[in-house]
Amino acid sequence: MPLEQIVVLAIVQGITEFLPISSSGHLILIPVLTGWPDQGMVTDVMVHVGSLFAVLVYFWRDVISIAGGVADLVRARWSARARLAFYIIAATIPAVLMGLALKWFGLIDKLRGIEVVGWNALIFGVVLLIADKVGPRVKKMEDMTFHPAMIIGLAQALALVPGTSRSGITMSAARFLGFERGEAARFSFLLGIPAIAGAGVLEYLEIRSSGNALPPGAVTAAVFTFFSALAAIAFLMALVKRMSFTPFVLYRIFLAGFLLVLAYY
Repeated sequence: MPLEQIVVLAIVQGITEFLPISSSGHLILIPVLTGWPDQGMVTDVMVHVGSLFAVLVYFWRDVISIAGGVADLVRARWSARARLAFYIIAATIPAVLMGLALKWFGLIDKLRGIEVVGWNALIFGVVLLIADKVGPRVKKMEDMTFHPAMIIGLAQALALVPGTSRSGITMSAARFLGFERGEAARFSFLLGIPAIAGAGVLEYLEIRSSGNALPPGAVTAAVFTFFSALAAIAFLMALVKRMSFTPFVLYRIFLAGFLLVLAYY
């Protein structure tokens, strides 16, 4: 894989993973628009791993608290941090089951089409707009309970279909449930930690079991992604305190129109 393709993949992943516009959808688009060969699922996962480390660094206080919460759960102590850790673990299960189902039925590659990305960009962009506009938004992450966490987890499972946007659909769910924009983004990013980590581990194990080596370009992509993602997280967390999600919705509608024209005409 040429260096310029690695750099482009890393920058696109770093930016789009944390904006509600679908990182997987954009990664699928790159070979279509540039003529480069598809980077494949392995490289996709590696750039997601770069994003994972960016989340760990930016939200390091929350990560330490969640790790302490896991320790509390092991010791059967139901502390505030134990509850948060439990909610994140439980809310990850739907995405795991969805991922296994898609893999079992061989649907993962079949969903990597331009028309799928286009329609999902449009549909879930409208969902994001509605979620951001209706009802009161006063809850903080400390107000999270089991049922809202599971609803957000079910929403995350839908993001395995390209074009949906993991951050977009989970923040939409959190907004519908009454959480502030910043708190919705914060829980969305923390919820992504086990999901992204799990995907990376499974892909790595598959590579090892098949006797292949990890592609060097994928590792480089993960490193580049880390730095671009770290900047993107800081940008988004500052942005959601000052404005609505409407600009992202407009972008998704424009992107959807472009993709659907490309797909059908």
